[in-house]
Amino acid sequence: MAFTNPGFDPQTIANLKDELAKSGKTFKVIPDEENSDEFVNFYFIGKHEGREVIYDAALYTLRLHHASEVYELAEHEAAKKFPNFKGINYEEDENGNMKPLSSEEEEIGWFITEIIMDLEEEEVVKVQEFVDIDTNHDYGIGLDAAINVEEINEKVVAKFIQEFNDDTLVLDDTLYSFQTEEDEI
Repeated sequence: MAFTNPGFDPQTIANLKDELAKSGKTFKVIPDEENSDEFVNFYFIGKHEGREVIYDAALYTLRLHHASEVYELAEHEAAKKFPNFKGINYEEDENGNMKPLSSEEEEIGWFITEIIMDLEEEEVVKVQEFVDIDTNHDYGIGLDAAINVEEINEKVVAKFIQEFNDDTLVLDDTLYSFQTEEDEI
């Protein structure tokens, strides 16, 4: 039987199970330059409607989720003020150095920074822990989740998978707002 979504294919699942058994882990990190101590993209095996399936998961800190929401709102404000705004593109020269921004991009960048500082100071954006499931994903089932931890590490990922698969995951519904730390600016 041909599977249009390889994350539901028993052979693909068996291959991942073998790989996980050899690694001694319950998940496989997907190599991605965006992986950091606040975000990780990984595969794990779980159940969906009684069948084993591969989950393509993105797990991030609540702080990163907040920062993303704040930035998105700031970009929206910039788009209202600057009709030609399509995003700021950072480019490198042939030596790998950042090319200077145009004066308009520089102005927009400062505007966005000010908006971000105002949004954070006024705690306009509030976020809470969540798990979103996407059953129309191209590989298995997509899972996006944000949890209130300082960093995303192997222990956090393993605990998340265990609780998710055991149906014991309890999300904190408290609304949080974060401030950019001075050394980040």
